[in-house]
Amino acid sequence: MLKVKDMPKTNPYKEKLSYHSDCVEESFQMGSLDQFETQDSNHKHGKPNFTFIDLFAGIGGFHLAAANLGGQCVFASEFDDNARKTYEANFLKHNKELFYSGNFAGDITEVNEKDIPDFDFLFAGFPCQPFSQAGFKKGFSETRGTLFFNIVKIIQEKQPNVFFLENVRGLLRHDDDKTFATIKQVITKKLGYSFFYKIIKASDFGLPQHRPRLFMVGFKDKNINFKFPEAQALKTTMSDIWNGHCPKKIGYTLRVGGRGSKIDDRRNWDSYMVDGNIKKLSSNEGKKMQGLPNHFIFPVSETQAMKQLGNSVAVSAIQAVIKQILSYLEPVHKYE
Repeated sequence: MLKVKDMPKTNPYKEKLSYHSDCVEESFQMGSLDQFETQDSNHKHGKPNFTFIDLFAGIGGFHLAAANLGGQCVFASEFDDNARKTYEANFLKHNKELFYSGNFAGDITEVNEKDIPDFDFLFAGFPCQPFSQAGFKKGFSETRGTLFFNIVKIIQEKQPNVFFLENVRGLLRHDDDKTFATIKQVITKKLGYSFFYKIIKASDFGLPQHRPRLFMVGFKDKNINFKFPEAQALKTTMSDIWNGHCPKKIGYTLRVGGRGSKIDDRRNWDSYMVDGNIKKLSSNEGKKMQGLPNHFIFPVSETQAMKQLGNSVAVSAIQAVIKQILSYLEPVHKYE
């Protein structure tokens, strides 16, 4: 279990929990999690630093990030059958107890919150479709919109130290700001937790995509004045890689259609043709864009794998926030 740390609020495991995502090139070459310890190596010296539950788990982006920081998942919930296959294929080896104890649930609406084991952190990337500007924008009027209140029931019953929620940034402005206002009011008034939020981009933490998402963090101890981690500046840009050797004729004609776009030291997200054809991302490339390790497997079709990657969280950004949360808390069980 965890307790609030005495000042100063610094992480005692800085060397153990060091976060490496120095540049986009590194992310492409090795996958930002390939450099981290596996869950069983984190735990071989004793008890985990913290326990957590993984709601609306998808393929396990939160799980990966938390396990890399010494956490152990004691309960997870995912409704989609194909996502469940991928989740189990990647985590069964390192966390048999989660699956063999029956704590990998399906429909969260059928879960009795009293049956969930005690835990320190609650993680949930609750369904974003009802809140996305690209969707129908029906919000809480849809059944899935009310799944947020299943999260509320669990927090109310189990009283974890911290919750960390993820959603699309459109949630902030949905229904004339009423949806987000409702979420904030329920958390602060009904549950009595603090509430901090920020829009964070995957590119801020070494991944080659923008993917802005709304991160929401709350502490049971309302005296904690949480600050989200600062963005990490890219150390390598396109101009560094080309080093002046790219002819301007090429540099101005790589963009597909319309006016050419210059290759320089700014972030360039234009589309490019490869050998005269449109290049579709593969699931292996998608893994690197989301910060998944090379050894992460998909026991499903390529179409399903790409769908799951599209619904996943950016692991590097998630891990940076969890690491920041840990800096405000004191793990009882330490590495030996």
